[in-house]
Amino acid sequence: MKRKVTKAIFPVAGLGTRFLPATKSVPKEIMTLVDRPLIQYAIDEARAAGIEDFIFVTSRGKTALEDYFDLAPDLESALAASGKTELLDILRTTNMDSGAIAYIRQHKPLGLGHAVSCASKLIGNEPFAVILPDDVIAADKPCLQQMVEAYEDTGGAMVAAMEVAPEKTSSYGILDVKADDKSVFSINGMVEKPAQGKAPSNLAVIGRYILTPHVMANFAHITKGAGGEVQLTDAIAAEISQDRNVFGFRFEGQRFDCGSKAGFLQATVAFAMARDDLRDDLYAYLSDMMAVDKAAQ
Repeated sequence: MKRKVTKAIFPVAGLGTRFLPATKSVPKEIMTLVDRPLIQYAIDEARAAGIEDFIFVTSRGKTALEDYFDLAPDLESALAASGKTELLDILRTTNMDSGAIAYIRQHKPLGLGHAVSCASKLIGNEPFAVILPDDVIAADKPCLQQMVEAYEDTGGAMVAAMEVAPEKTSSYGILDVKADDKSVFSINGMVEKPAQGKAPSNLAVIGRYILTPHVMANFAHITKGAGGEVQLTDAIAAEISQDRNVFGFRFEGQRFDCGSKAGFLQATVAFAMARDDLRDDLYAYLSDMMAVDKAAQ
């Protein structure tokens, strides 16, 4: 009998150097996409998928991340006193119950795989999800919810996948697939950041995973991989070599790489244009900009 996926790991220990100087004092995960921080999008997606236990792998300087999910009694009182009930309701959606979030420190930046392995004692013998907040996915049904529903039929391990341009495969974990004719497909293997021209496909692993506790055990037997880091991809690939099922999942939705400045800006525009209260003003502004640019040419 397959166990439900109720735990999720959020690796948030990175320094966010691509967003300096902003990330000198503000964790990247707190940076706002329109009016919500990146981590809120990840938490909301996890909740929609039935996640109950949230495990944050953090590092020094991330206390603002912890404070974000705490109660803010003074602010709540001020909003209540001024009758701003709508804002009060929004604020309360960011609160997390005591004990719902666990924080674990990754003391050295040894890679995504190492960050995930830091949470092994809290995972125990249960399946778990991994969500990378940098990957924001706009979808009618949240991506992790899509995966959990598929996992109920397949079991095993599952990674979210999307097609990327062949020249960009060297920046991703790439799947070697048995057959790619459905949304869920079996995998022969995985390669982390293959050399240009050496990728087995153009299907890239995106930051959503459902994994078995066996993956945690695999970290004891793998060495540092691409970039001199402990790669999560290698621990998942070990499952395949041990004849355990690993599936790719082609999700429905649009993924934004909010770990890059360009991706963050694209996501900001896309999410703002999806808002009734922002769309008209933003569209008018963008149209004016395009008209000026066209006239200048």
